[in-house]
Amino acid sequence: MYKKRKLFCEISPLTYKISVIKCQFMRYMKDLFIRNLATSKSNDLLPFLIYRQSSLIRRKLGDVDPLLQDNKAINLSLAAPKISRVIIRPGEILSFWKLVGPCTIKKGYKDGLVISNGRTTKGIGGGMCQFTNLIHWMILHTPMQIIEHHHHDGMDLFPDNGRQIPFGTGTSIVYNYIDYRFKNTTNITFQLITYTSKEYLNGEIRADKPLECKYHIRVEDEFFSKEYGQVYRNGKVFRHCVDLKTGKLISRELIKINHAKVMYDVSELNIVDLHK
Repeated sequence: MYKKRKLFCEISPLTYKISVIKCQFMRYMKDLFIRNLATSKSNDLLPFLIYRQSSLIRRKLGDVDPLLQDNKAINLSLAAPKISRVIIRPGEILSFWKLVGPCTIKKGYKDGLVISNGRTTKGIGGGMCQFTNLIHWMILHTPMQIIEHHHHDGMDLFPDNGRQIPFGTGTSIVYNYIDYRFKNTTNITFQLITYTSKEYLNGEIRADKPLECKYHIRVEDEFFSKEYGQVYRNGKVFRHCVDLKTGKLISRELIKINHAKVMYDVSELNIVDLHK
């Protein structure tokens, strides 16, 4: 029987670390040639509020250790000011990791919840995925172009207990080679505001002029299926663009098709068995 050959990064912890360093170095070298990364900030808020969102920091996630949630709150409070008040001018690209930098113990970051290879574990700086989830959700409500976005693809890790945004609109990041990036392809200047309160990670998108349309994210055809003994979450995520003056639908864009393996207790779910 053929045995699948291990990748170099899978041989040992040392080879994994070497692979990570290689990926980080390659990203660093590529970024040396990008001249339009958004880095400047302004203490003055741009006049037009485009979208606002808050994300609950301590949400019950299965049997996750509450300490990891508390640590996540600390991590987010350290990272949020790194992004806040950044200006994204026409033609500029925002890189999450370029602004936040590495999350290290020396900087005060603690062990928080991270997702690796479809499983939950802990790691220094855990909670940054929630940060990019918030940013991604806000950017979906603007005309800016998302140019790098990674999913925790194929896995539905937590039940919908207090879920605020649709499944399938999340992000996956790893410093610095798995990033979240978007580009301002408009003639409008935008500003990103991020901060933490006691219970929430908060964000705003502001601009120097109002938008002519509004965006709505909708999940359609969502259901749970049982396929050869395994339960999956299915659905399609659409983005609707609506003209603010007329209320007419300008565009309807399919942004994600979900078919994710459910990794939690399914006893309370309404499941369609596709292979009876």
